[in-house]
Amino acid sequence: MTIIGLISDTHGRLSAEALAALADADHIIHAGDIGGPDVLHALEALAPVTAVLGNNDFDEYGSRVGRFAHPVIDGVRFLVAHYPRDVQIGFNGCAGLAAGDPIPQVCVHGHTHVPELLLGKDARPADYVVCPGAAFRPRGGFPRCTGRMLVSEGRVLGVHIASLEGDVLLSAGEGL
Repeated sequence: MTIIGLISDTHGRLSAEALAALADADHIIHAGDIGGPDVLHALEALAPVTAVLGNNDFDEYGSRVGRFAHPVIDGVRFLVAHYPRDVQIGFNGCAGLAAGDPIPQVCVHGHTHVPELLLGKDARPADYVVCPGAAFRPRGGFPRCTGRMLVSEGRVLGVHIASLEGDVLLSAGEGL
């Protein structure tokens, strides 16, 4: 089993609470608006990181951080982008997928600063669409938050989004 930490919209500020929320992750996904290489360095001290550029990021991370990422973690296919529209898969695909790319099981985005967890018909053709909210500058009356996902052998066992104080805001599945 693999624990994946989900974070977005740090805007250069990575609090001790955010680091603590991700401390036991085996892999971390940052869905953009990173705010500087120091944030990625701090996250990389915890676990391997997959990150994408947000609208407030510049080409300061090198070629390893682009507009989209397509990691496969413990057999689960992901599509990661900052903008929600870039992970919304329609009949013509989406910006984050090229012709012939396999459909991701999990789409992760940031940008809205509002946590979101879609599954079933609301996420199709993916199994899940997740926005971990914002670790800095939350919106919509939500607190600062991060997400966690438990995956194993190509399956998502559970996902939840929690405030940095530990209150679960959205949850699906088990094992977390």
